[in-house]
Amino acid sequence: MTVAEVKTYVKQRSDAYWVGNTRISLDSVVYAFQNGASPESIVQSFPILNLEQVYGAITFYLANRDLIDSYLTTEEAEFAAMPQPIQVTAPDLYNKLMIAKVAKHSVSS
Repeated sequence: MTVAEVKTYVKQRSDAYWVGNTRISLDSVVYAFQNGASPESIVQSFPILNLEQVYGAITFYLANRDLIDSYLTTEEAEFAAMPQPIQVTAPDLYNKLMIAKVAKHSVSS
Protein backbone atom coordinates (compact mmCIF):
# COMPACT_ATOMS: atom_id res chain seq x y z
CA MET A 1 0.00 0.00 0.00
CA THR A 2 1.35 3.41 -0.96
CA VAL A 3 1.22 6.04 1.73
CA ALA A 4 0.07 9.50 0.62
CA GLU A 5 2.44 12.35 1.28
CA VAL A 6 1.21 14.95 3.75
CA LYS A 7 1.90 18.39 2.31
CA THR A 8 2.16 21.74 4.02
CA TYR A 9 0.99 24.60 1.84
CA VAL A 10 1.49 27.49 4.26
CA LYS A 11 4.46 28.14 6.51
CA GLN A 12 4.98 30.74 9.18
CA ARG A 13 8.36 32.47 8.97
CA SER A 14 9.46 35.67 10.69
CA ASP A 15 5.98 36.34 12.10
CA ALA A 16 4.41 36.16 8.63
CA TYR A 17 2.64 33.50 6.58
CA TRP A 18 4.06 32.32 3.25
CA VAL A 19 2.87 29.91 0.59
CA GLY A 20 5.16 26.94 1.18
CA ASN A 21 8.82 27.71 0.58
CA THR A 22 8.06 30.54 -1.86
CA ARG A 23 8.42 34.27 -1.41
CA ILE A 24 4.68 34.73 -2.02
CA SER A 25 2.86 35.83 1.11
CA LEU A 26 -0.38 34.21 2.15
CA ASP A 27 -1.70 37.78 2.33
CA SER A 28 -1.38 38.11 -1.45
CA VAL A 29 -3.37 34.96 -2.13
CA VAL A 30 -6.02 35.76 0.49
CA TYR A 31 -6.58 39.33 -0.74
CA ALA A 32 -6.93 38.08 -4.33
CA PHE A 33 -9.36 35.37 -3.16
CA GLN A 34 -11.38 37.87 -1.11
CA ASN A 35 -11.59 40.13 -4.16
CA GLY A 36 -13.20 37.32 -6.13
CA ALA A 37 -10.19 36.03 -8.07
CA SER A 38 -10.38 32.40 -9.05
CA PRO A 39 -7.53 30.07 -8.13
CA GLU A 40 -6.63 29.94 -11.84
CA SER A 41 -6.34 33.72 -12.08
CA ILE A 42 -4.28 33.81 -8.86
CA VAL A 43 -1.83 31.40 -10.53
CA GLN A 44 -1.67 33.76 -13.51
CA SER A 45 -0.89 36.65 -11.15
CA PHE A 46 1.75 34.63 -9.30
CA PRO A 47 3.26 32.26 -11.89
CA ILE A 48 5.74 30.89 -9.35
CA LEU A 49 2.74 29.17 -7.71
CA ASN A 50 0.92 26.19 -9.12
CA LEU A 51 -2.78 25.46 -8.81
CA GLU A 52 -2.25 22.95 -6.01
CA GLN A 53 -0.38 25.52 -3.91
CA VAL A 54 -3.11 28.14 -4.43
CA TYR A 55 -5.88 25.75 -3.48
CA GLY A 56 -3.81 24.65 -0.47
CA ALA A 57 -3.31 28.27 0.63
CA ILE A 58 -7.02 29.03 0.23
CA THR A 59 -7.92 25.89 2.17
CA PHE A 60 -5.51 26.90 4.94
CA TYR A 61 -7.12 30.35 5.04
CA LEU A 62 -10.65 28.96 5.19
CA ALA A 63 -9.70 26.49 7.92
CA ASN A 64 -8.05 29.27 9.96
CA ARG A 65 -10.18 32.23 8.90
CA ASP A 66 -10.46 33.93 12.31
CA LEU A 67 -6.72 33.68 12.94
CA ILE A 68 -5.71 34.89 9.47
CA ASP A 69 -8.31 37.69 9.37
CA SER A 70 -6.99 38.90 12.73
CA TYR A 71 -3.40 38.66 11.45
CA LEU A 72 -4.31 40.65 8.31
CA THR A 73 -6.07 43.33 10.36
CA THR A 74 -3.00 43.69 12.57
CA GLU A 75 -0.69 43.86 9.53
CA GLU A 76 -2.89 46.51 7.89
CA ALA A 77 -2.90 48.61 11.07
CA GLU A 78 0.88 48.37 11.42
CA PHE A 79 1.37 49.31 7.77
CA ALA A 80 -1.04 52.25 8.07
CA ALA A 81 0.88 53.52 11.11
CA MET A 82 4.19 53.50 9.23
CA PRO A 83 5.15 56.77 7.57
CA GLN A 84 5.11 56.25 3.83
CA PRO A 85 7.95 57.84 1.80
CA ILE A 86 5.49 59.03 -0.82
CA GLN A 87 3.62 60.84 1.94
CA VAL A 88 6.63 63.13 2.33
CA THR A 89 7.93 63.29 -1.24
CA ALA A 90 4.61 63.56 -3.09
CA PRO A 91 1.82 64.48 -0.68
CA ASP A 92 -0.72 65.24 -3.45
CA LEU A 93 -0.24 61.80 -4.99
CA TYR A 94 -0.38 60.19 -1.55
CA ASN A 95 -3.71 61.92 -0.81
CA LYS A 96 -5.16 60.74 -4.15
CA LEU A 97 -4.07 57.16 -3.39
CA MET A 98 -5.64 57.29 0.07
CA ILE A 99 -8.92 58.62 -1.37
CA ALA A 100 -8.92 55.80 -3.94
CA LYS A 101 -8.21 53.24 -1.21
CA VAL A 102 -11.12 54.49 0.92
CA ALA A 103 -13.41 54.48 -2.12
CA LYS A 104 -12.37 50.91 -2.99
CA HIS A 105 -13.05 49.66 0.54
CA SER A 106 -16.43 51.43 0.57
CA VAL A 107 -17.46 49.65 -2.63
CA SER A 108 -16.28 46.20 -1.51
CA SER A 109 -17.84 46.43 1.96
